[in-house]
Amino acid sequence: MPDPTDPSQPSPPPPGPGPETTATSQSTGLPSNVAAAIACIPLIGGIIFYILEKRDSFVRFYAMQSIIFGCAWLLFNIVSTVVHAVFGAIPGIGGVLVFFWAIIAALVHIAFLVIWIIAMVKAFSGVRWDIPYVGPIARRQAEGSTG
Repeated sequence: MPDPTDPSQPSPPPPGPGPETTATSQSTGLPSNVAAAIACIPLIGGIIFYILEKRDSFVRFYAMQSIIFGCAWLLFNIVSTVVHAVFGAIPGIGGVLVFFWAIIAALVHIAFLVIWIIAMVKAFSGVRWDIPYVGPIARRQAEGSTG
């Protein structure tokens, strides 16, 4: 056992941060987990980071997942608007149908929001998490475009 007061004994190197905190996104200079969390912003964040980041597969995966998830959210909004307009045009029961559709649409929006928050937290914690149905598609797209 080395003597702690003996100056001839080299001191052990200080413990450094783990690999999770030192991994830096190659193109943006941000830590990978921060870049992936920002890339989770539906559509806009995904597009920006998918274009900027060419090497980090973790960030590219979350960016592609964000693009697909954002497109699904946008598509739901378009369909919801059309359904709302059609239900509103029905005489007599249109108001009731619009009310029930508004409740359904609100629940779906809450589900989208919860999934988005979970994806951001998982990305920030450095965990690769697949959004159901969206994740496998994003994984294939992100892995296929890096080669």
